[in-house]
Amino acid sequence: MKKLVVSTGAGISAESGLSTFRDADGLWDKYPVMQVASAAGFRQNPALIHQFYNERRKQLVECQPNAAHYGLKELEQHFDVRVITQNVDDLHERAGSSHVLHLHGELMKVRSMTHPERIYDVRDVTGGNLETSLATRDKYGDPVRPHIVFFQEAVPNFDAAAQLASEADIFVVIGTSLVVYPAASLISYVRRGTPIYYIDPNPADTGTLPVTVIREKATDGVRALTEILLKH
Repeated sequence: MKKLVVSTGAGISAESGLSTFRDADGLWDKYPVMQVASAAGFRQNPALIHQFYNERRKQLVECQPNAAHYGLKELEQHFDVRVITQNVDDLHERAGSSHVLHLHGELMKVRSMTHPERIYDVRDVTGGNLETSLATRDKYGDPVRPHIVFFQEAVPNFDAAAQLASEADIFVVIGTSLVVYPAASLISYVRRGTPIYYIDPNPADTGTLPVTVIREKATDGVRALTEILLKH
């Protein structure tokens, strides 16, 4: 079974109603990025960070996976599908994808600030709700923070993602601007001669890379991709 490695960005979740960050009227227009998504911002105003991600969780639970998420799950009938996502939502998992690697953390999880290897579902440390604060503690009495990779922090799962990209028989990029590093560099780890598809209604310039561009939103693009892959 061929290995189909899919790198997804905010565009795949936009059709589920989740605000993207960089598009017009996106989250970065409403919140200064370095205040709510950087290590420095967390040091300066951790209460704001907790509030920001509390709001994001409340939005997420109101959203549902869309046809693009379900389409990738359906492709597991024909391929060994591995999803690498820049998204912190859980829509791939809720759609049933078996293998999802999160590059930038997971919104519905928190981790200990004392022992970062201790990672929890947010509801397990809040008594069942979605809100954390400076006062939230884990079962050991340690303070917690969002399980999010902030700007100015390393991306722990990047090496695993790069390894997956290097093993791909088919590589697909969906809904990303290809400007966020190191995620944008994954395409450079793909073996020469491997088919690469890029789904986005406003695709970035891929230069001289041999990429097949599907200029569609994610739901339509995954449908078109499925037709192409199954035809071959």
